Amino acid sequence: MGCVATIGFNRMPKQGPWVGKKVDVYFHYDTSKSIRGEIIRDDTEQPYVGIIKLEDGRFVLDTECQMSMPK
Repeated sequence: MGCVATIGFNRMPKQGPWVGKKVDVYFHYDTSKSIRGEIIRDDTEQPYVGIIKLEDGRFVLDTECQMSMPK
């Protein structure tokens, strides 16, 4: 558990331009297998968290995968 100055009962970190964008998500740099996802959090200030909701309902951090814009 922790405490971050930018997060509170009625405040969240500023969000970047990637929120709401669709992306192709890869794991372990294996681009032969991908899954579509949507970026639901893109902090531009502390704690700098990025969260992607995958189309199968799972959630991953942007530090746990690689991603690219869909073609």
